[in-house]
Amino acid sequence: SQYSAVDTNPLSVYIMQPIWNKIIKIVPLWIAPNLLTFSGFVMILFNYFLISFYDWDYTASGTSPGLVPTWVWLFSAFTTFCAYALDSIDGKHARRTQSSTPLGELFDHGLDSWATSIFVLSFFSVCSRDNGKNGVSVYTMYIYLSIVLFNFTCSHWEKYNTGVLFLPWGYDISQVVLIAAYLLTGTVGVEIWQKPLLFGYYITDVLVILLIGFSLFLSFPQTLYNIHRAHLKKTLKNDSLYEGLLPLVSPLLLFVLLTVWVVLSPSNILAKQPRLFLWMVGVAFSNVICRVIVCQMSGTVPELLHWFLLPLALLVCAAVSGLLGAMEEAALGALSALLTAAHLHYGLCVGRQLSEHLNIYIFSLKKRVQE
Repeated sequence: SQYSAVDTNPLSVYIMQPIWNKIIKIVPLWIAPNLLTFSGFVMILFNYFLISFYDWDYTASGTSPGLVPTWVWLFSAFTTFCAYALDSIDGKHARRTQSSTPLGELFDHGLDSWATSIFVLSFFSVCSRDNGKNGVSVYTMYIYLSIVLFNFTCSHWEKYNTGVLFLPWGYDISQVVLIAAYLLTGTVGVEIWQKPLLFGYYITDVLVILLIGFSLFLSFPQTLYNIHRAHLKKTLKNDSLYEGLLPLVSPLLLFVLLTVWVVLSPSNILAKQPRLFLWMVGVAFSNVICRVIVCQMSGTVPELLHWFLLPLALLVCAAVSGLLGAMEEAALGALSALLTAAHLHYGLCVGRQLSEHLNIYIFSLKKRVQE
């Protein structure tokens, strides 16, 4: 299927696009677009692990002065900008080098589906965890991450049904806010997040309210409207309601299971291991979304239940019933490792199959020699 995306965000159209059009001219023509996509993702990952090293349990910024060195925040602003730029120019570069392929589209959106949660998890280190005085509770973090992932899922659910990716306005805005937040933290210090901004509200409260407002009153209605419009125009990809709603079943069940674990965990697993738990949430969602993207691109029907749901359901039952006892944290660690390994394995397999099928290399513009 031919890739089509619509971007109507004024910030993107009038400010960011002209910047990317200038940056793209510096990129040598022999560089493969997927290399740009992948480099951006590696920078996000590296930055995430760097912040995790200084702030494993999200408490480092709650002290004053914060325990994370200033250069880390400035480096975060730099890597976030680079990743944002690379993610924005990879498609332009593919068109420039006439190397747009379904593999590139999948690679871009697949890595985005994972990067989305990593951006959010890195940002939580800025505002720090609730310590009674200020900060964000781990439950707010979980809800915040779930909303962001829900938005991402909606975009691709919409594309599955309409064939068009309507780029959410939240994307460019969130990237600019992230970069600004890191710069602010690096220049002023974490104290800025610990003082009320307006009417006793903290900046973090305002950001959470904005995110929820954006999602519920802008992104989601827009998705439903676009699907409704496609239905009226008779351009929907799926005739049956069942097939149209199918991609939402696994993400919803995933969210239900995770939420049951968060709420009913005997050892309060989210408060004990917020970073590990939220990482696992991000990986699980990314894999579910990747499968929807593959189905959307290949015109196939997604499976009703994702296999991740089985080990997760068993573990949640064992944890909530108290069967795991003191082993709950270890079980979470094992599940996180299993899901991450499975996700990487899935990505490698799909990438390899597509590169063989399309007769191209993932990271080079050279053509494969026909066997």
